[in-house]
Amino acid sequence: MQQICDDFVAEAEALDGIVSDDGVDFDRPTPAPGWSIGDQISHLWFFDQRAHLALTDPEAFLADAETLLADSGAGTQASVQVGRSMVAEELCDAWRADRVRLIAAARDVDPTVRVRWYGPPMGARSFITARLMETWAHGQDIVDALGIGRAATDRLRHVAHIGVGARVFSYLANARPAPTDPVRVELRGPTADLWTWGPEEAADRVSGDALDFCLVVTQRRHLDDVTLVIDGAGAQEWMSIAQSFAGPPGPGRQPGQFER
Repeated sequence: MQQICDDFVAEAEALDGIVSDDGVDFDRPTPAPGWSIGDQISHLWFFDQRAHLALTDPEAFLADAETLLADSGAGTQASVQVGRSMVAEELCDAWRADRVRLIAAARDVDPTVRVRWYGPPMGARSFITARLMETWAHGQDIVDALGIGRAATDRLRHVAHIGVGARVFSYLANARPAPTDPVRVELRGPTADLWTWGPEEAADRVSGDALDFCLVVTQRRHLDDVTLVIDGAGAQEWMSIAQSFAGPPGPGRQPGQFER
């Protein structure tokens, strides 16, 4: 639990360092339609607050979640609206303060505890892994908006792990029957380590660069714009609808929107 908390801190602080630059315009549009850089930070802040509530007061979280889920899309809209009335410095300060509260609570949680969330309940460690994944994914929108690169790190393994684990959820979110045949996933990490999931003898396979896989499962790149090798109809179908985040299917990105 301490290691995933440390990695979450590192991921969030890396993004914080990018948006804290004096030259960053929080009104600049990002590839997410209708969302600015400020909206991306507001969204992370809003759900970090809810994550803290889920860890510390599950009943209060469930009541809050029921209100948000009663109106489709209300939670997403609320998450960006709250930051639009704040200047950039105020928004970042609030995001930092509530992130510190979330991490402090997470460090004291039994990693085997099941945490209620907007999708299926998760183990506490997976819950914080999902917050890291969200931070990385929304950070990708921000760096794409700024036209800058960022170094891939071994923290991508957490993002890939969530993506692999969300395979069945991707089908359910798209109202498709859950898959039964396994898929082997083999990814090259940033330091050339091989990361694997699934049985080695599986006929369906996904292989390639870990960054490409993470960009696809978080729907930050269209499948046509990465260099993953996909073998088998089951693997192809999964990758075409892969979704590592809770909620309804997202619009993703258009083919050719980004260079390979």
